Amino acid sequence: MAQDISGPARAADGDSLDLSGISVRLYGIDAPELAQSCQRNSSTWMCGKEAQGRLASLIAGRQVVCDQKDVDDYGRIVAACRAGTTDLGGAMIDAGLAVALPHFSDRYIGAEARARTARLGLWAGSFQTPAEYRAANPRPRPRAINAPRVNSPTHLPSPSGVFFRNCKEAWAVGAAPLRRGQPGYRSEMDGDGDGIACEPYRGR
Repeated sequence: MAQDISGPARAADGDSLDLSGISVRLYGIDAPELAQSCQRNSSTWMCGKEAQGRLASLIAGRQVVCDQKDVDDYGRIVAACRAGTTDLGGAMIDAGLAVALPHFSDRYIGAEARARTARLGLWAGSFQTPAEYRAANPRPRPRAINAPRVNSPTHLPSPSGVFFRNCKEAWAVGAAPLRRGQPGYRSEMDGDGDGIACEPYRGR
C-alpha cells in the first residue's frame, strides 16, 4: 500500500535518498550516477557528485516528506518528495542536474525544457543520459533491505532459445535487467529504448 514517510534524509546521489534507513528513489527524474562525469567548457566536471551535492543542500536540516508512488524491483520506495515547500524532483530539474522521465510522469517536461534553453547544469555542455551511462558502465544490482531474494544467474536456463513473455518472468528467475545482446532481451520489453529491458525503476 502507498504510504507517506517523513523525517531527516541523506542524499545517496542526485535522485535517491536515505530517509532514516529507508531507500527512496525520486519519482519522475533521473540524475547522473555518482561516479559519472560530463563535459562543460571543454573540460570534464563531476556532474554526478554535483547533483548529489545539490540534493544534499536542498534537504540539509529540513524535514523531508515523501508521497509514495510505487515500489521498484529492488524494494525501494519510488516517491515524490519535498523539503518544506520545495519539490525535490522539480528543484533538481530546475537546476539542470537531472533529466525528466516522461514515460513515467509528464510533470517535469516543461521545467526540463526551460533548463535546457537556459543552458543550466547538464545542458551547459554535453553528457550521457544517466540511462546511457548505466548501460555503458554496468555494475552489480544493489539489494535493498528486506528485498525478496531471487535466484542466482548461475541457475538460469541455457542461453539457447531463452524467451521471457514479460519482465515479471525475467525477474522471477533472476535474469533481469536484460541488456541488448543478452539471451532473452527483446526490444518490446525495453520501454525507453536505452538497451536495458526490465530496468528496476518503473514508475506509474
